[in-house]
Amino acid sequence: MLKNRILAKKPKEEELKRRLKEAREKLLALQMRIKEHRLPVLVLLEGWGTSGKGSTIGQVIRNIDPRFFKVASMELIREEDKRKPFLWRYFTEIPESGKFVFMDSGWMDEVTRDRLAGTMDDGTYEARIAGIRRFERQLTDNGYLVMKFFLHISEKEQKKRMDILKKDIDTRWRVSQADRWQNQHYERCLDIFDRYLDATDSPAVPWYVVDAGSKKWAELQVLEILTEGIDIAMQNQALAVPVLQNVFPLIKMPKLSEVSLEGKMLEEADYKKELKKLQSHLGELHNRLYRKKVPVIIAYEGWDAAGKGGNIRRITEALDPRGFEVHPIASPEPHEKARHYLWRFYTRLPRTGHIAVFDRTWYGRVMVERLEGFCSENDWKRAYNEINEFEKELSDWGAVIIKFWVHIDKETQLERFTQRQNTPEKQWKITEEDWRNREKWDAYERAVDEMIQKTSTVYAPWHILESVDKRYARIQALNILIKELEKVL
Repeated sequence: MLKNRILAKKPKEEELKRRLKEAREKLLALQMRIKEHRLPVLVLLEGWGTSGKGSTIGQVIRNIDPRFFKVASMELIREEDKRKPFLWRYFTEIPESGKFVFMDSGWMDEVTRDRLAGTMDDGTYEARIAGIRRFERQLTDNGYLVMKFFLHISEKEQKKRMDILKKDIDTRWRVSQADRWQNQHYERCLDIFDRYLDATDSPAVPWYVVDAGSKKWAELQVLEILTEGIDIAMQNQALAVPVLQNVFPLIKMPKLSEVSLEGKMLEEADYKKELKKLQSHLGELHNRLYRKKVPVIIAYEGWDAAGKGGNIRRITEALDPRGFEVHPIASPEPHEKARHYLWRFYTRLPRTGHIAVFDRTWYGRVMVERLEGFCSENDWKRAYNEINEFEKELSDWGAVIIKFWVHIDKETQLERFTQRQNTPEKQWKITEEDWRNREKWDAYERAVDEMIQKTSTVYAPWHILESVDKRYARIQALNILIKELEKVL
């Protein structure tokens, strides 16, 4: 892409000034339309050291109201970033609807740096490329405009710029050791950059190679491409996105109606004895998880009043409180609704060696949001594959993913609802919404069956907990958790 690319010819000075003025005015006008259309715009600037990424961003944002954009410098990788999935620090920076985020370097820079340093093998590289392609496609499928620019300069131009910067004591610091190494190994870097650009170029999220030999010319190219991209994105907002076929191996699961709830009972004495033994074992495993830096994600879904809270409590009682966090997931807040639906879960992922427990999860997309009309049919149908991709990213990172559906029958739910309503200290647990949702039991059951069938992958299978007897379900959950943790340890 870089080696054989024929770059646009720089216009003469008079034309350059005219077009710059027009492009700046156009972006100024477009920012209000972006807000009205609720279009989130992510602009990624990659390129050679000293190619002017920072100064180009600086020039472009002068034409935008500062309330509508954020600039994220992603070059520095913090210790916290190293303890999260590769894409975590990029996903958490995505813009809200109607706003811009400009990234000064990003996932390309991180991958190619590791590749050039020889710290990334072929298998890891291919997995990263696949993850990046999925990430970019998911953003565009969910209404984002992603614009990727690579600022290109020649080996000679790069050296010339470094020499100028090094002459001045106040700018010398801007030439890093990485920049010098890059210039000394220009052809090798060119080859790695070229391969990466080819591998991640797609019709929906193409790369734009910018001739960065002149600052004003670079700014003009970015502005004209960006404004054209915004125009097209706003025109295409109403178009449906293709629903992709699942490519991940699935485990055959029963329908909820096929799961027997009879005879799944435990006597109090047996329960207490088993609970104490399993909690002690889980506590020991938690220490080993921390030492080996294995992240664990436990996801709970289930019928209202099925006993999720009590089940979670029996697990967390066994854990070191410094090493886990429980996330009760309610309706999304306005700043969460304004982003990709997985954003609020990415921001809650655990560090390596820690455990995150989700009381309700990303599966709300294919249950509550689907049945209550909070998203379109195209949105929830796409979500099965998007969720499988999300969990694959977590699995590739090394996370143990354990998903529980806490199951009861309709009669048991009615008994528990009635008990809650008639017990003053438990009345806070029952709401009008719970009764309303109960009326949609059959529709929810069909949605849950489809969800379990389409998202029980070999790397993140579903476990159905029979919870007519809560004690039985708690012991079942502990046994499954211990078994899965022992596998990875």
